[in-house]
Amino acid sequence: MKINKLLVGLMMSVTLVAGAAQAAELSIVSGDTGNGLAFLRSQLDKFEAETGNTVTVVPMPSSTSDQFGQYKLWLAAGNADIDVYQTDVIWAPQLADQFLDLTDAAKDVVGNHFPSIIESQTVDGKLVALPAFTDAPALFYRKDLLEKYNKEVPTTWAEMTATAQEIMDGERTAGNPEMYGFVFQGNAYEGLTCNALEWVKSFGGGQIVEADGTISINNPQAAAAIDMAATWIGTISPEGNLAYQEEESRGVWQLGNSVFMRNWPYAYALGNSDDSPVKGLFDVAPLPAGEGEGAGSAATLGGWNVAVSKYSPDPEEAIKLALFLSSPEVQKERAINQSNLPTIPSLYEDADVLAASPFMANWKAIFEQAVPRPSAPTKIKYNEVSSLFWSAVHSTLSGNGTAAENLEGLEADLADLKGDAW
Repeated sequence: MKINKLLVGLMMSVTLVAGAAQAAELSIVSGDTGNGLAFLRSQLDKFEAETGNTVTVVPMPSSTSDQFGQYKLWLAAGNADIDVYQTDVIWAPQLADQFLDLTDAAKDVVGNHFPSIIESQTVDGKLVALPAFTDAPALFYRKDLLEKYNKEVPTTWAEMTATAQEIMDGERTAGNPEMYGFVFQGNAYEGLTCNALEWVKSFGGGQIVEADGTISINNPQAAAAIDMAATWIGTISPEGNLAYQEEESRGVWQLGNSVFMRNWPYAYALGNSDDSPVKGLFDVAPLPAGEGEGAGSAATLGGWNVAVSKYSPDPEEAIKLALFLSSPEVQKERAINQSNLPTIPSLYEDADVLAASPFMANWKAIFEQAVPRPSAPTKIKYNEVSSLFWSAVHSTLSGNGTAAENLEGLEADLADLKGDAW
């Protein structure tokens, strides 16, 4: 009997040692602060309990530009201390060579996500990151003012412009000289690239640089779209809109001084906060369509993903962590607790999600028109491409040349940047 007990004890010890040997010590970077970091930790605790692995969070600056710079330094040095990276949607092509291909590991789950999001994280046929949550902008509109003036929610930019002008004029006559028709992100930065891509795409003018690397921006539809936007400055949009980013636009809107606004989902919850003058007075709709052949609504794709470093000492366990953080279960909890938008269409019909964040039901149709920025074809040159694009657009909005003139110059600059290939 004693021998049997001894054998059992030895076998248990071997099992425990083997289990301990299989457990991995993983690390993930996070620029989250406050509740975001606490939420991530709560999910990592669950992963640890399920797998026996441990996961350390390596804090990062909240600035995405600073994060990207640090990522490039670490990855270029072959840093094996970081297993999983959280990545912005436009970083995939620039960091693809440093991340593992997740195509095979995720083959059974990629179909759960919006196709455009999977496309945005696929570089040269290699799936370099899995979606964690997403973002796409919408047209915010004052439903009380549309009702007051007996107007429908506009479905084209021309309708939006006319409705904005009529209601702005009416409200100013009624005693609000601060009222404008439309605010958006017009400063010379990445946000203007997003706005202008939506205008251009909605007019059938392409995506600046197409998926095959072709420079397509110098065309009549694109010029018409940007010239249209230039007419807004000083009419339905304030002159100051040329310096607006997201928060400046939201500030005007949330004070009740704009009929329409283009912005991201975060502005919805803030607009309905208890101290907001527009609480309960607005709703959202897909961004308007342009005119002509190929016209339709277009919303720039945003969001965050999880990627696995090719220098990870425990790639299999790191991939498990990436799959876990992108899973329907974690995305559902993120939607309920953090109001982050899922990348899985079915969650937009989930009763628990809609009870916690009813506004999410409005975003499903918006994501179905989501368009990625041309980071995949332009790879490491995307930042320069975007800068050249927003500069040309900002010049047009500012009255420095027509869109046709500025897009012709942009095409030449992009051709120089491209050289023989991106």
